[in-house]
Amino acid sequence: MMVPIDAIPLPWRDQTLIAGVDEAGRGPLAGPVVAAAVILDPLRPIPGLADSKVLSARQRETLAEHIRAHALSYAIAEASAAEIDQLNILQATLLAMRRAVDGLHIRPVVVLVDGNRLPVLDVPHAQAIVKGDSKVSAISAASILAKVQRDSYCLTLDQQYPQYGFAQHKGYPTAAHLAALKTFGACPAHRQSFGPVAKVLQQTLQDS
Repeated sequence: MMVPIDAIPLPWRDQTLIAGVDEAGRGPLAGPVVAAAVILDPLRPIPGLADSKVLSARQRETLAEHIRAHALSYAIAEASAAEIDQLNILQATLLAMRRAVDGLHIRPVVVLVDGNRLPVLDVPHAQAIVKGDSKVSAISAASILAKVQRDSYCLTLDQQYPQYGFAQHKGYPTAAHLAALKTFGACPAHRQSFGPVAKVLQQTLQDS
């Protein structure tokens, strides 16, 4: 159940330009981590907003259309697989979040971020909220946009590398994905620093 924003004990309740921020794609073995930032319009509420993980793909896509049409501002940003390998997944996630907030064409007064870590942000107030995607509508909206964007990327990746099954597992380390990695090796989109991919790459070097 979504908690009204006024019920969250934070010191800026009188502010209106609140941006919610969330990410998608921390756990997969391939592709970027995607973050979104959304400033909702309080005069144009969007029914049905929820944590993207509890919504069907069709529900997410429908809600994403409403968010893009009715939000005061939104932005979607990424940190690439190469940046993940260079920085680590946590720092790359924070980088993607910062890029999303910087991409908003309206500067928010408050930024609410899902989780327990904050990126470095040039805003007056910022707060991390654990399970914020199920508590704050703006964070829910961001989670939906990020998830839809990343799923779309995986469908494109599936067309490039159909042998891996990205359309089905979205890059997560399922049994089918791990089997494909073992059979075909890693593709350029794989995160080389992640254990299963690193293991395959090491084996490939040993066999060559």
